[in-house]
Amino acid sequence: MEKTAEQRAFTLLKQLSTDEKIYQVTSDMLFDPTGDYDERRNPLFGSYRNPGHFMHCQRTAPATPGEVTAQINEDVRRSISAQPHKIPPIENGEALHGAQWGMATNFPQPIGLASSFDPALMEKVANVIGKECAVVGVRQVFSPVVNLTRDCRWGRTVETYGEDVRLVSDMGAAMCRGLQKNGVIATPKHFADNYAAGGRDSNYSETSERTMREVFLPPFKACFDAGAQSVMAAYNAWEGVPCSSNRRLLTQILREEWGFDGFAVSDYSGVDGIAETHRCASSAAEAAAMALKAGLDVILPFDRFQTVKEALEKGYLTEEELDKNVLRVLTAKFRLGLFDDPYRDPAAADRLVRCDEHRALALTAARETIVLLKNENILPLAKAKLRRIGVFGQSANLIPIGSNYAGPYGTPWQGDDAPTPLEALKAYVGDAAEVVYGESAEIETLAQTCDVNLYFTAIIEGEGADRSNLKLPAVTAHKNRAGDGGLIVDEAAQEIREDQEQSILRLCRANRNTVVVLQNGAPIDMRAWIRHAPAVIEAWYPGEQGAKALAEILFGETNPSAKLPICIPKSVGQLPLFYANKPSGRGYAYCDDDGKPLYPFGFGLSYTSFSFSDVSLKKTANGLKISCSASNTGAYDGAQVLQLYRSSYGCQVVRPVRELAAYARVFLKKGETKRVTLSLATQAFFYYNAEMAYGLHDGVHSLLLGTSSEDCFASFEVIARDGKLYIKE
Repeated sequence: MEKTAEQRAFTLLKQLSTDEKIYQVTSDMLFDPTGDYDERRNPLFGSYRNPGHFMHCQRTAPATPGEVTAQINEDVRRSISAQPHKIPPIENGEALHGAQWGMATNFPQPIGLASSFDPALMEKVANVIGKECAVVGVRQVFSPVVNLTRDCRWGRTVETYGEDVRLVSDMGAAMCRGLQKNGVIATPKHFADNYAAGGRDSNYSETSERTMREVFLPPFKACFDAGAQSVMAAYNAWEGVPCSSNRRLLTQILREEWGFDGFAVSDYSGVDGIAETHRCASSAAEAAAMALKAGLDVILPFDRFQTVKEALEKGYLTEEELDKNVLRVLTAKFRLGLFDDPYRDPAAADRLVRCDEHRALALTAARETIVLLKNENILPLAKAKLRRIGVFGQSANLIPIGSNYAGPYGTPWQGDDAPTPLEALKAYVGDAAEVVYGESAEIETLAQTCDVNLYFTAIIEGEGADRSNLKLPAVTAHKNRAGDGGLIVDEAAQEIREDQEQSILRLCRANRNTVVVLQNGAPIDMRAWIRHAPAVIEAWYPGEQGAKALAEILFGETNPSAKLPICIPKSVGQLPLFYANKPSGRGYAYCDDDGKPLYPFGFGLSYTSFSFSDVSLKKTANGLKISCSASNTGAYDGAQVLQLYRSSYGCQVVRPVRELAAYARVFLKKGETKRVTLSLATQAFFYYNAEMAYGLHDGVHSLLLGTSSEDCFASFEVIARDGKLYIKE
């Protein structure tokens, strides 16, 4: 009978020396795989940052997928050859919106993908990302980010799927399914609560046990249920203990309660932080021991072999405790098939990466992620009526991928057939109209000569770049300070060359036919100019094919259908702001503000109109089904996202005023009607009572069906009593 991965791992573990065990829980990352790389790289480590991520910056042309594959193969070959027991390493990397070992297919940033409200699309995207990782030999990725953003000052908002528990859980799980089906280990991060009040990245978490259970933990659980085999601990501390050494999180909840049987890794240098930043350990060796004993299994990214060895020698860590960590790592390697099939085919990588099918999916994804926020009868543009189009704003000349985890280290992502918005517009209109680009100083003279003007915004944000001001930045430069950004996030200066708010106002005054296109990863304060701009598009960073999708949407070839996965506040003074808040004892308003967002969660306009009728609710063996007839009553084909919210009262504890319970994206041709059904399992009505017991406790639940969190057209009431659900007549 063939042995299981666990059995093979246990047999191998008993044969390993202490040093071999230490190497399996430590790792290394070398920034430049040229020159003396072979001498600097110790082939005994169990985990490596894939060298492809660093292969491009010293070359006149980027490394091809085949070249990256060959380098990773050599990495693996040297490790297997040097290992006394021929243990292959795990080559890892990032993959938030594309395989980040080089010039792989670049999809919309996660915040944009969430705007699709389409987990099936997310899984297709993740499947491509998984294929483009696996084909070159990258077998573990540090994705997805399933931290909720409930304070958009957090610079890493762009990496997330927004503010809602249900949506983040669904998108994260879909990402994990797509990756794992290709033999790539998904590593949801950052476990579990990754920022603090004010949107401050990695700051101490004041989150209560209840809020952690209700809000921040469910997306991780959904990822593990979807097959994720690893997890990355957060930098910050929760309940007084750094997440990298938090036994409550890494052992009691993750393994004992949830039954997770994968392995846990640190965020880069997170274990060092137990001593250096959190000051909970007196030495690096003590910090390493605290982490490994708590349930962390791999210390990333640099060589910490001697540190762990010292922990053993000083008695901070026993070899029996270390064995638990090593067993989990070896089991993962056997499950991946690394021992049986460690190498990849460079020619296959060249054929697969950024093939026509993958780029086509990038275009499809971009079409579903762009949100129409405002439209005073200016869009869609009519190509036949335009003779001159003015384009302004510095991001018009950039491929709209964003700088966050986009492409390899030290080199901008590049690829053929990946235009900037300016290039895409010129290609789209062809000879039908002239497309001219103008600098800020030319607005008054140039805008008046154009039939329509487009302004493309730019923003400074990302890892190590939290914001205290949500306004569009004006004439400033920014450089990530050493230690503030991630180790593999470039520190290249980002510069804004003009006062963007004033440019938008000047443009609207010069020519009323103006469209503002936001390119950003987190909400913008629009108070200064939103009343004057007749049309606003939230494009996020739509990826390598995003400029093409944007041109299609501007001219009506594609009907915008995306919805906001995060509410947009009027100003920074409203933060933190999210729709699923719990009831106030008095009210929500300020003396100078009604407390409501500028645009609510789930909002997004279309070029067509929809109507809904014949809404019904039925009980099923496993829960409830709510159905309605959806009709496209307008002039364009288009998709609508039906959203079902749950609002609870009469419960044993305070519940959110409104929560997304289910949703469905439906495409309708003009004049078409479809019957749409949303299903709710009984578990959708579970909550934690006062004793923190999770179950179907008593309460009344209003089900609100609509097209945003503030636009609902039908409602029903469901009663939970004595462990059963009843529909209120």
